[in-house]
Amino acid sequence: MTQAKAVFLDTATLDMGDLDLSTITTTPFDWRLHPTTAAEQTLERVRDATLVVSNKVVLDRPLLEQLPELKLICVSATGTNNVDLQAAAERGIAVTNVTGYGTATVAQHTFCLILALTTRLLEYQAAVRRGDWQRSDMFCLMDYPIREIAGKTLGIVGYGTLGKGVARIAEAFDMQVLLAQRPGGKPQAGRLPLNELLPQVDILTLHCPLTPETQNLIGATELALMRPDALLINTARGGIVDERALANALRKGTLGGAGVDVLTREPPTDDQPLLQADIPNLIVTPHNAWASREARQRLLDGVAENIRDYLAGGSANRVESR
Repeated sequence: MTQAKAVFLDTATLDMGDLDLSTITTTPFDWRLHPTTAAEQTLERVRDATLVVSNKVVLDRPLLEQLPELKLICVSATGTNNVDLQAAAERGIAVTNVTGYGTATVAQHTFCLILALTTRLLEYQAAVRRGDWQRSDMFCLMDYPIREIAGKTLGIVGYGTLGKGVARIAEAFDMQVLLAQRPGGKPQAGRLPLNELLPQVDILTLHCPLTPETQNLIGATELALMRPDALLINTARGGIVDERALANALRKGTLGGAGVDVLTREPPTDDQPLLQADIPNLIVTPHNAWASREARQRLLDGVAENIRDYLAGGSANRVESR
């Protein structure tokens, strides 16, 4: 009996040759795995497919309308903005995602940025490479002010799984944690409106999704409310922060520093505001806070679990259209 066709359109977004792909390829389908798929290649590759796995390849309405055999789309990520959920629902196509796979590694990366900024790690490493320490008349260098995070106040915007993971680490560092009110949500006990939270924090870290309510959530007005020595950390989504306003605040010295793992356009262009060489106290990492081997394997395993659950008649991790 011929097995139904399954296609993974962009395995290279997860696998660098270090993952166990058998977690999905042992599911009962005739699998076709592609490292990457260009837009013009998508239709031919998914034609007659019953199952499609995609991380970033766009599955829009015009495409879905040409796929009468398609029954299940597994997004190998949490965000599902690459899939037209309404069109999928109209055609009876189930859509699933995976959540929680990157909590440990994103929380780790968040504190990597915080610690690098507060200890001035990059500046001191550069100083050693320049020979500043070797030429010093003292046993140590203290050219860049170092701060402790113990006793400091950490503000968290987005208190889901990731936000809670960051809060647990903050408590281990003896930090005070303040929680922001959910943007666009109802008031909750123990959470502060953003404009009340911002002046109180030494470090602000973002862990909320990008929605119409959080688009440019942190702009010039919000940055002006923060202390001039405060830090901003964004490992969520680029569009949550007004990049030009952040660059200006860092140049003017009205913000102490920033660490960002995400930009509004990815991959970025050289002219993006936060990639300019004259911005002080800024660390930019290439959207890899989530990308530990362990997290990528958990994500792949989560896709496999969603497939098996669907075949068993379940609806785990089903994403519905709004």
